[in-house]
Amino acid sequence: MAENEGGAGDGEEQAGAPKGKLKLIIMIVGALALLGVGGAAYFFFFSHKNDEHHAEAAPPPKPPAFVEVPDLLVNLVGNPGDRVQYLKVKIVLEVKEEKQVETIKPTLPRVTDIFQTYLRELRPSDLNGSAGLFRLKEELTKRVNVALAPNQVSAVLFKEIVVQ
Repeated sequence: MAENEGGAGDGEEQAGAPKGKLKLIIMIVGALALLGVGGAAYFFFFSHKNDEHHAEAAPPPKPPAFVEVPDLLVNLVGNPGDRVQYLKVKIVLEVKEEKQVETIKPTLPRVTDIFQTYLRELRPSDLNGSAGLFRLKEELTKRVNVALAPNQVSAVLFKEIVVQ
């Protein structure tokens, strides 16, 4: 019977060993999880304070300057026999610096000519929806940048668009 008792004792020790290993693994995983949460908390709460100081040290960006283009009124291309439709546009050019405004103003007659030449080729269907206006804006920006080189216009902005 002594052998049976010894055999039973060995079984208990073997059954107790996996439970001890399981507890050890759970404790290690828990400790790693706490370290991960602590590291993430430090990153989100404390590491961004330095970024704010760097952002404050940088000078604020200069606001853009704007150049008004004289109002444009053109007739649109239509099918023969259709009534004539007109396009009235008020445009503003956005430039990065105020000093560019003075260099662009003397060339405004050239800009007006380029815009009118292009706008007279449009059909009313070219201006349908926001996609049509976006294409028009991109095309006018491209054309004005060619006319004003080496000066560059950041964007062509519409103040008013009327198709009648």
